[in-house]
Amino acid sequence: MPTYSIGRAAELLGVSSETVRRWADGGQLAMERDGAGSRVIDGAGLAAFAKDRAAGLHPVPGEPRTSVRNSFAGIVTAVTVDDVVAQVEIQSGPHRLVSLVSREAVEELRIEVGVTATARVKSTNVHIDRPGVPDRPGTPERSGVPERSAGAP
Repeated sequence: MPTYSIGRAAELLGVSSETVRRWADGGQLAMERDGAGSRVIDGAGLAAFAKDRAAGLHPVPGEPRTSVRNSFAGIVTAVTVDDVVAQVEIQSGPHRLVSLVSREAVEELRIEVGVTATARVKSTNVHIDRPGVPDRPGTPERSGVPERSAGAP
């Protein structure tokens, strides 16, 4: 099972290292010491913590119920509109989401830079990337090889 340093856990959770330390000191996030005496977080424990934490963040209270399970509440950071379509960018914590919607939808929803909005993602094609994974099982890892990507058909 992989373990993560406080700094790497902070990157994955989108918070500061000090926040991770406070969570650990407060008993919210389990940590242990590795062979060198450094504080580390078990990968399964970190995954469970991230999932529990996200359940409290999204969706935003008061929003309508929906079948879409991937909701990202954030702030609109950019809107580019032409005659028919608009590109809307939303920053949700460490995540930047970009969506193409109709110009009419932008006008009806009064979407502009600085307003809060929720991006909902429902997709049949999701890609997962892992750096340093060999092309095929049994092949040695090669340095300088681009990340592998696995997607749904």
